[in-house]
Amino acid sequence: MSEKKVHLLLVEDERALREVTAERLEDHGYKVTQAESGEIALQFLSDFAFDVVIADLRLPGIDGTQLIATALERYPNIVGIIVTGHGTIKNAVEAIKGGASDFITKPFHFDHLLQLLSKALEQRRLQSENAYLRSQLEERYRFKGIIGKSQSMLRLFDMLETVAATTSTILISGETGTGKELIARALHHNSSRRHHRFVALNCGAVPDTLLEAELFGHVRGAFTGAVNNRQGRLEQAHKGTFFLDEVGTMSASLQAKLLRVLQEREFERVGDTEPIRVDVRIVAATNSDLSQSVKEGTFRQDLFYRLNVIPMHLPALRDRREDIPLLVQSFLEKLSKELVPPRADVVFSQDAMRRMMAFDWPGNVRQLENLVERVLALTPGRSRIDIQDLPLEIQETGKDQTIVEKTLPEAGIDLQRQLEDMEREMIQLALERTGGNKNRAAQILNVKRTTLVEKTKRLRL
Repeated sequence: MSEKKVHLLLVEDERALREVTAERLEDHGYKVTQAESGEIALQFLSDFAFDVVIADLRLPGIDGTQLIATALERYPNIVGIIVTGHGTIKNAVEAIKGGASDFITKPFHFDHLLQLLSKALEQRRLQSENAYLRSQLEERYRFKGIIGKSQSMLRLFDMLETVAATTSTILISGETGTGKELIARALHHNSSRRHHRFVALNCGAVPDTLLEAELFGHVRGAFTGAVNNRQGRLEQAHKGTFFLDEVGTMSASLQAKLLRVLQEREFERVGDTEPIRVDVRIVAATNSDLSQSVKEGTFRQDLFYRLNVIPMHLPALRDRREDIPLLVQSFLEKLSKELVPPRADVVFSQDAMRRMMAFDWPGNVRQLENLVERVLALTPGRSRIDIQDLPLEIQETGKDQTIVEKTLPEAGIDLQRQLEDMEREMIQLALERTGGNKNRAAQILNVKRTTLVEKTKRLRL
């Protein structure tokens, strides 16, 4: 087996069998995480790119076949092994047709399981089985090029479907690189205005002295260099959608003129007094907190309310880490076709994927896409991308997310207090992950709901 730790998720509702199997696997160098149900296993899979999933076929709730199929959707490079009884071998064969690597029947010899694992890991190392994920990306996890299956993105898709058909002004907020213009284009192409123009203007990229002319256009002689009449971006977007990015950088005088456009749907070109009426839907975007800018007096309150009719927020990539494998797969498909010659079946190893999922991505989705492009350019002829191919800052991130070193001070410790602190931290993490849902939090922590409620009271959470 490779010197690198193989991270294995063992899903078995029979506690005694699960624990003894996990112990023996760890003795052979595997890093094992245990789960007693498919639902708990899915929570683990949302946060971590495991190398292997071993799942009992018959589990309470989500069965082993469903679990492995879901794991393959998210991580096409994962190894899935089904554990089954003699009477359900036919079902195990069906699971293999669905993507599982192999199956083993109970009661099994542990050496046989080790052989299956070694064989499956070697096969998966030599091949890339990403066709299924590719089809899923197209069918289930996109909204006109926007990719994600995290809860925050699914809520965003629902909102996009609801508001795209309206004419309401929309304000999109989110950090740089999260894809605000992509959202604006999706709104346009799913609206009744899709047969007309989508016009974009980045206020932060145009000097303030030129921004007014870019917005509203100008007439001949309006200023030095204005040798002809010229349409502004607003006029070009008539009947369509006008996307105004980085609106928070706009000067006070231009804010007042934009407010008039929103109220009256008319404006004048620079150097002219003739009003021009427009029928345009305005979608604005900002990477700053406009409500705070209003408090500080740098942004007009009345304009903020006019823009913020329907607010939409794009989450940072670090807040939807489970979408990273889907995004990477999409960028691989897109960028590998643009290479000369084109490259097919390129995959990131699970080790590399773990490091990328642990990284915070200050540049968000744009930074991730740039990374995939860079790695493809620097690894010609390779079908497998590994840790050493990543930038050093990502290589050094989350080297081992599951190991925490502890030392004992000379004076000793208060064990009871240490245990309570650890218990408090784990309960808080579980509640944060589930949005305060105590039933789901109790499942993650493998305790009864009543036990969780009692502990939250005792620990004053």
